[in-house]
Amino acid sequence: MRRWMNKDSLLELLDKAKQAAQNAYAPYSGYKVGAALLDTSGKIHLGCNVENASYSLTNCAERTAIFKAVSEGVRDFQALAVWVESDTIFPPCGACRQVISEFAPQIPVIFGNSDRYEITDAATLLPSAFSLHK
Repeated sequence: MRRWMNKDSLLELLDKAKQAAQNAYAPYSGYKVGAALLDTSGKIHLGCNVENASYSLTNCAERTAIFKAVSEGVRDFQALAVWVESDTIFPPCGACRQVISEFAPQIPVIFGNSDRYEITDAATLLPSAFSLHK
């Protein structure tokens, strides 16, 4: 069962993503990113970015949280929050947008920092997402 997420709930989830960013390994970009993925049972799955000297082997916070949840058998999600330690906010990258669309195409997505945030949804982030399930 999916619960509707209000703004206050999404801001609380964004705070959890901020906490997750503290675990980020970001020696190359300097951007510590955290994600908090709320499943339909109410459990929050945290993720952070993990960079690598071979940049293509880097994993974003959003995908870390989703892959962690999926590896634990969870497939139903309510919302995703993404925090970045930066003066600028960044929406999820293209790879993360595709993964979000695969597992949770209708969830609200909030992304922000200590100064501002934006609330959108997965379908808006990646319209006409690639899918083999259509």
